[in-house]
Amino acid sequence: MTDPDAVPLDPAAMRKQYRAEGLAENDLAATPVEQFARWFKQAAAEAHLFEPNAMIVSTADAEGRPSSRTVLLKQFDEQGFVFFTNYGSRKARDLAENPYVALLFPWHAMARQVIVTGVARRTGRDETAAYFRTRPHGSQLGAWASTQSSVVAARADLDASYAELAARYPEGEQVPVPPDWGGFRVAPQSVEFWQGRENRLHDRLRYVAEQDGSWRVERLSP
Repeated sequence: MTDPDAVPLDPAAMRKQYRAEGLAENDLAATPVEQFARWFKQAAAEAHLFEPNAMIVSTADAEGRPSSRTVLLKQFDEQGFVFFTNYGSRKARDLAENPYVALLFPWHAMARQVIVTGVARRTGRDETAAYFRTRPHGSQLGAWASTQSSVVAARADLDASYAELAARYPEGEQVPVPPDWGGFRVAPQSVEFWQGRENRLHDRLRYVAEQDGSWRVERLSP
């Protein structure tokens, strides 16, 4: 018998036929954030996707070298999409040099994607502190223990740093907000809503910001 684990998988042969339900211009909300709220609610409350707030954040440094990682969305409104990170991380260093960023919400189980492009700016310290207080105690300690994106000699060093912090700030004691940790708000310049359709003829509707603050909607070829 052939060991199924020994058979190489061919990505070119992997195919799924996407749903027939489409996305029409007259179905869209007035603003991309309103439309995002509709789809986000469906992803979280109806489809029950695992971590629907997980998004791929793509940045580029001053030389244009790109990098991507998955980050959790923590807030969104008409001002933009907010996530938190260590300001010494690679993503934060990239954004300090080049504030243009792309966010991708890959809701594959619904054959949907949302792609946000815009400019990232740091949130204020009051807003950062307010969110930090809502984090579990362990996550607050973790923000201190990890110098994100830096080289660590061994896992034991990271665990020792956390243990030291846990002894200093036991459960129930307030943990101060790290000075090098905070949020970014991405003010959208375009937001694309991608709905998978049969025969790869997907619906792609994109909101584009106009100078007067309004939004133009355009359909993109799949």
